Amino acid sequence: MPDTELIIALDVPTMEAEREILETLKGLPVHYKLGPALFTGAGPACVELAGKYGRGVFLDLKLHDIPNTVKRAVEQAARLGVFSLSVHASGGPGMLRAAAAVPGRPKLWGITVLTSFDEASFARVGFRAGAAETVDSLAALARECGLDGVVCSPNEAARLRAALGPGAEIITPGIRRAAPGAGGRADDQKRTTTPREAAAAGADYIVVGRPVLGAPDPAAEAAAILEEIS
Repeated sequence: MPDTELIIALDVPTMEAEREILETLKGLPVHYKLGPALFTGAGPACVELAGKYGRGVFLDLKLHDIPNTVKRAVEQAARLGVFSLSVHASGGPGMLRAAAAVPGRPKLWGITVLTSFDEASFARVGFRAGAAETVDSLAALARECGLDGVVCSPNEAARLRAALGPGAEIITPGIRRAAPGAGGRADDQKRTTTPREAAAAGADYIVVGRPVLGAPDPAAEAAAILEEIS
């Protein structure tokens, strides 16, 4: 299996802050993730900026709507030239197949269960199955409907790798170099693990944001993560 790749989450409020961190990390072999906050504030310009750095842009909008609306959004993302785009696998087979059928689309990664959920908080949402069972079901659905990969917590990566086989891409947020009990911070993530553990579990990509952006030396922190997963 090739080395696990690193995606840096640009969870910053402005393009000025985006430019600053991109310049700080310039030259590192990483992808960049843009989420709803920055994209809502800056629009396609933030995608264009990030596209000048690193290996590619993961537009993490977690689309979840009727099939035609999501299809049109995927078409627009393709025009932006992003490397990958996220959709909620819980949008159902009609939505997922409509997204997967867009010609020239970016990679599509299906969100299973957000890493901010633990079993107790997930039970309050109303799903009849638990979080782990729901992850398995949604991952299988995403694969069946033609998506390229699935987003799950690193705790589920090994199980999904075994279930989906080597052809499916597995993307894991919730990465912390030190576990919360060993001096690390979980923030609002509930299902977390270290970069090395995620890579060993079969993750193709790990997503890291605050541990890099909040480090005294973000470039050194990113380099240390790259070393750990290589």
